[in-house]
Amino acid sequence: MDIKQIRNFSIVAHIDHGKSTLADRLLELTGSVSDRDKKDQLLDDMDLERERGITIKASAVTMRYLHNGQAYMLNLIDTPGHVDFHYEVSRALTACEGALLVVDASQGVEAQTVANAYLATESGCEILGVINKIDLATARPEEVAEEVDHALGIPADECLPVSAKTGQGVGALLEAIVTRLPAPQDKSSEPTAALIFDSHADEYRGVICYVRVFQGRLVKKQKIRLMGSGRTYTITELGKFMPVMTAVEQLGTGEVGYVIANIKQLGDVTIGDTITDNARPAVQALPGYKLPVQMVFSDFYPAGETDYPKLRSAFEKLALNDASFSFVPQNSPALGFGFRCGFLGLLHMEIVQERLERESDIDVVQTAPTVSYEVLTTAGRTQRIDSPAELPERPKIEQLREPMVRLEIITSNESIGGIMRLAEERRCRLIKTEYLSTTRVMLEYKAPLAEIVYDFYDLLKGISRGYATMDYEFVGFEAGDLVKIDILVNKTPVEALGLIVHRSNAEKRGRKLLVKLKKAIPRHQFEIPLQAAIGGKIIARETIKAFRKDVTAKLYGGDVTRKMKVLKRQKEGKKRMKSIGQVSIPQDAFMSILDTSD
Repeated sequence: MDIKQIRNFSIVAHIDHGKSTLADRLLELTGSVSDRDKKDQLLDDMDLERERGITIKASAVTMRYLHNGQAYMLNLIDTPGHVDFHYEVSRALTACEGALLVVDASQGVEAQTVANAYLATESGCEILGVINKIDLATARPEEVAEEVDHALGIPADECLPVSAKTGQGVGALLEAIVTRLPAPQDKSSEPTAALIFDSHADEYRGVICYVRVFQGRLVKKQKIRLMGSGRTYTITELGKFMPVMTAVEQLGTGEVGYVIANIKQLGDVTIGDTITDNARPAVQALPGYKLPVQMVFSDFYPAGETDYPKLRSAFEKLALNDASFSFVPQNSPALGFGFRCGFLGLLHMEIVQERLERESDIDVVQTAPTVSYEVLTTAGRTQRIDSPAELPERPKIEQLREPMVRLEIITSNESIGGIMRLAEERRCRLIKTEYLSTTRVMLEYKAPLAEIVYDFYDLLKGISRGYATMDYEFVGFEAGDLVKIDILVNKTPVEALGLIVHRSNAEKRGRKLLVKLKKAIPRHQFEIPLQAAIGGKIIARETIKAFRKDVTAKLYGGDVTRKMKVLKRQKEGKKRMKSIGQVSIPQDAFMSILDTSD
């Protein structure tokens, strides 16, 4: 096919603005899917995506479309909308020349709409504004088009009104994709260079790489080289997603498809690597991706029937398919051998845990998530620490820095006061306020990630009655007056329960945490003291009372010394038990660290 008749584009939007439904309509109108195979959220093939109604993984599909008697090849890459999967979106956009920016006609511009628009602009994509859900009774397409113009600079009269649900306006959108989005550059005569933008492991065929060919072509039985690792392979199968995997003989410049080349080892493929011809290699690799910065860390330990090797193998499979997830071995005296895992955010962590349980039938115990900090030591060395346990001793610390983010909140006028109070409580600094329309406003803050990563979004939704949206982007580390709170259970420090907080909140947070731990840890046969300490100073204490058997019940009458002797014996037994007894700490106790609500 002539390269001028190829269009590579992505659909980007805020969560729930109708990306997956629009992709379904495009597949239907181009005849890419038969009536028998039709179903909602066709490209969301993970059970988890269907249940939650969100896209987690970017997915690719090739469609054929006739325009003025000419056949066009449309390569669509559907992307997630949640802030935690920002990295998946940036990868998909690198493989495209155009992007459809979908905005809900009743909800208007949201925080992720702005973030994804900036991402598409940075990737050099041509943006096509799409106002979706015009069939709703509450739709206000003209107002929303003005909002898009004001916030993002996309002219209001160029935005296309559609209803992905009913199909209204989708035909005009297909015409616009062909006429307004650019074709790929013609580099078919240059040495082969194809970008791996995603991959997944198949039990029988090895690693399947999703590729976009930027230069030259890929042919079946061609000997290829992965430029990052330098390893060579022979292509056994090439194909396209139509939407089912369909084998083809070759992939030319500008085309999107998959490559199978007997790549057995999961670690041999790096997302963002370049595939080139082994005999005539490209001069330099294609620009890959900025490595994702994991911001939330949690420990996973095998539980139940799961053993350590099985957990490692499940993590290796997940890491191949999700480049923004990382794991390193970890050992805990309380929980044994496990892994310290890095995530982009809390939803990302939740999804990984669910995928582990479903796809690999793994049972895990997970500790409370923490964010990473930066430490400047007195020796002048800077190091990243991913858990409070890694923090050096206080005399060795010159400066402790916490991760800061640029936080964008879009809300209605009525909620501004409550949101500003919440932001102030969480140590957020207001940078600017911008009105998108007469009723909607965008607040921009500089905020500590540790203060917003857990329950901030839920509280924000509560204050704004569900209308506010937020998006955040990591901007760097900043020094703060931070201290480490050690939690002692039965006078023994439990590293997994330690946390780093701002000094102004330390005592309040320590006291609140002990009250929660007291409820979460069951009573034992002996008394358990719970203490919160900063350095050697105890700042709070709670006591879990022991179960007590009434040992004097069988005594009646006689001298009081008989009673005292039995009680004394019971007391000594409890004391002995306390010195050798193990306190069992349930997972709820680890999770109670996070809950900052009263």
